[in-house]
Amino acid sequence: MDGKCSRCLNSKCCTYTTEAIGVAPRSKADFEHLLWQVSHQGVEIYKDEDGWFLLFQGSCEHLGPGGACGIYDQRPQICRDYDNDWCELDAPAENGFLLYFRSYAELLTYCKKRFKTWGR
Repeated sequence: MDGKCSRCLNSKCCTYTTEAIGVAPRSKADFEHLLWQVSHQGVEIYKDEDGWFLLFQGSCEHLGPGGACGIYDQRPQICRDYDNDWCELDAPAENGFLLYFRSYAELLTYCKKRFKTWGR
């Protein structure tokens, strides 16, 4: 474990996962689908300079007390490839979000502003 990881408490990067939304949402139907997704516990949506993403809150099952990886020597390749040149020890990821929706209500408010005919 390198110096930066050894200074991190509770391994923030191991408490959520993200998945890119393939095509940027544009239509009411796209946003209706996102409203359904964000209605589920632990699901959030954000947009940053790289596009739109689903964010799933939930700790890795291998995260041990104090944030150590319980399967470090056998961890998945994506974990091995993780580059922490920039990580949440430097600044919260939210600082780079252009849009961030933590709930149905937040996204619905955005939809009503974006689509003047929302709900009609």
